[in-house]
Amino acid sequence: MGFDVNAFGLYLITDRKLIAEGNSLLEIIEQALAGGVRALQLREKDLPSDELYSLALALKSLTARYAARLLINDRIDIAVAVGADGVHLGEHSLPTAVARRILGNQAIIGRSTHRVEDIVQAAAEGADFVTFSPIYFTPSKAPYGEPQGVDALRRACVASPLPVLALGGIRQDRIREVRSAGAAGIALISALLKAHDPASAARSLLSEIY
Repeated sequence: MGFDVNAFGLYLITDRKLIAEGNSLLEIIEQALAGGVRALQLREKDLPSDELYSLALALKSLTARYAARLLINDRIDIAVAVGADGVHLGEHSLPTAVARRILGNQAIIGRSTHRVEDIVQAAAEGADFVTFSPIYFTPSKAPYGEPQGVDALRRACVASPLPVLALGGIRQDRIREVRSAGAAGIALISALLKAHDPASAARSLLSEIY
């Protein structure tokens, strides 16, 4: 299953620490998938390898039921082990070209970027898409500095030969703004993981994207 930009219009990134006590990450993810999410990134950097593998295997089974794509953050070995659709590489991950050589041409490779130069390099090395962040303030992206804003997103989209997904503080009322700036889609975490009804929230978000 190759890269389909339409599937990545709404790209959900996991963070189990945002899940309210008593809820299950897998149940929340399944609700989001039922609401129409078709691209998921497993991003639980602090999990030991055995636990990450088990979670990835469960998510692979779940995403397969909904014909959704599963990407693993950084861990190429885990992606291969569970037969994930690809990987999402961060600022300090292996070079995109190395990941492409290991995973082959059918794998989907995304890259986190914060500058136009990052995007150009990712494209040259064989990435399929990039996230560009942070657009708005969000605690999870605070370590990367001040929000870049919509104007920076627009410049990135103009310069990018790849689909750009806007990330960082994306809410439903901001989707039209980032789409108008040229973003091919949005990537988010809390807007779905903390939603009272993830399926309904996903449908609402998707109605603004397409």
